[in-house]
Amino acid sequence: MSDTKHTKVLIIGSGPAGYTAAVYASRAMLKPILVQGMQPGGQLTITTEVENWPGRTEVQGPELMVQMEEHARAMGAEVITDIITKLDLGTRPFVATGDSGTVYTADTVILATGAQARWLGLPSEQKFQGFGVSACATCDGFFYRGKEVVVVGGGNAAVEEAMFLTNFASKVTVIHRRDSFRAEKILIERLKKNPKIEVIWNATVEEVLGTEAPLGVTGCRIRDVQTGAEREIPCHGFFVAIGHAPASELVKDQLELHHGGYVKVEPGTTRTGIPGVFAAGDLTDHTYRQAITSAGMGCMAALDAERWLAEQG
Repeated sequence: MSDTKHTKVLIIGSGPAGYTAAVYASRAMLKPILVQGMQPGGQLTITTEVENWPGRTEVQGPELMVQMEEHARAMGAEVITDIITKLDLGTRPFVATGDSGTVYTADTVILATGAQARWLGLPSEQKFQGFGVSACATCDGFFYRGKEVVVVGGGNAAVEEAMFLTNFASKVTVIHRRDSFRAEKILIERLKKNPKIEVIWNATVEEVLGTEAPLGVTGCRIRDVQTGAEREIPCHGFFVAIGHAPASELVKDQLELHHGGYVKVEPGTTRTGIPGVFAAGDLTDHTYRQAITSAGMGCMAALDAERWLAEQG
């Protein structure tokens, strides 16, 4: 027989949004349950140095997430290692089923399942993630002051990342598999005018190159899609900017999604289209995707849930 747990606030996801929501909900005496999901701690657990978290000049991503989990537990949140495989938002209370077989019922749900960067799928890319390979120029560009970097992609994200990286890098090489960008024209014009940026058209990345001890990127091997010719491009940083995939599978047929799968919330709040269901962090944010903004939205979601519960009496 499966175990059943009931809570006033069920938080699904354990990145900055989830843990912050747990802290605030705990302080409101709501005794939340947080189910960590497939990747406890979220995307920060696969990063190294974090230098843009207020109050910490530098902190390791995994360390920061351990501290957030400890904080949530200390405030009274019940943190459970489980994966929600099914969520029914059409019943009251809401019903979530865990991979463990546990059934969670909740008066409110805070969705904080995050988003994952889309990767090229290369073994070498995975090998150097956090050691020169990144999907976030805003997070990691600072580490490449005076160095050469590569950006892969051809949409708004790639152009914006390339432009941002010119603040630090000595040269930015953009590699795109087509012969034109999909980005907005005004962004393309800005990129063309920047002397630090070189674009390589009609090329795909075949392998990320680097050293073993210590792990570090030294370049990449690319292939011309028209001629098949291969060559190496030197770089210290390798940025993949081909989009993000929000983890909205649980609710894709229950909540309104937009911008390629992000959960839509009422502007200025974390309220979704279903009363009592809230969404926070990268699951809803197709614009900023920062740890600090995710944490802020986690706070908002807990406060929104607290107020909604109070209104229900």
